[in-house]
Amino acid sequence: MGTLFIVATPIGNLGDMTFRAVETLRNVALIAAEDTRHSSILLREFGITTHMISYHQHNMASRESRILRELETGDVALISDAGTPGIADPGVEIVARAFDLGHRVVPIPGASAITAAVSASGLVPGPFLFVGFLPRSGEDRRVAIGKAAAAGVPFVVYEAPTRLVATLDELWGSTGNRRVMVARELTKMHEELRTGTVDELRSHFRTTPPRGEFVIVVGAADAHGTGSGDVEAVVRQLLADGARPSRAAREASAITGLSGSDAYEIVRRIAREAADEPGLTDS
Repeated sequence: MGTLFIVATPIGNLGDMTFRAVETLRNVALIAAEDTRHSSILLREFGITTHMISYHQHNMASRESRILRELETGDVALISDAGTPGIADPGVEIVARAFDLGHRVVPIPGASAITAAVSASGLVPGPFLFVGFLPRSGEDRRVAIGKAAAAGVPFVVYEAPTRLVATLDELWGSTGNRRVMVARELTKMHEELRTGTVDELRSHFRTTPPRGEFVIVVGAADAHGTGSGDVEAVVRQLLADGARPSRAAREASAITGLSGSDAYEIVRRIAREAADEPGLTDS
């Protein structure tokens, strides 16, 4: 039975391609690539002539049988456009099927935007949460950020330039003014790493239009989870978005893990401060 190799490829700098990755891609019977046109450039650079087929989120079901047939008699390598397959990229399903059928699965480690950003952030001394790409907009996006903020550890987000400022605004609303690192175009010619508070970086990118691909590393509030400042930031953002007090309390509780009664007390206090009134109702 054949072996399925999970091969990491460069995320921007061809110098990060490993000798082992090149050797593996030359020797397998088939390469399954996220985008064959993109990967053909990489293969030509290293003189790799192995036959290649596409394997991406839109054809995984139809390609799975082809890959599994090939594994009956030979080895297959899985690659993504950049970085490590199966991490915010296609690969999880075919790896699981290969294991189910008794095939050997071998990782060929290498470049990864996650580890590159985390290692250079100065914000991750221990465990962290990888969020990946956030929902594009709406309630799901806000809840996803809030849950990550409530995890009590640093977390990592991938983001497109068109949504970077909006994401930093959401982070400010859900996490307060934590320390963050924003990495742009990692390992590429225009690589840039910026550190500071959420507010500092959202101010910067409002005046400097974001370009390229971004990784955001958000530091933890403290060692025990979401701090009171984070909860207040969540509540203030919900109220600013027009949520009524009872809804703001429910959502703040769901996002931060705070009890409903405690969340409502914070809502009442913040709303009283804002309105300079002795009380607050849902009317």
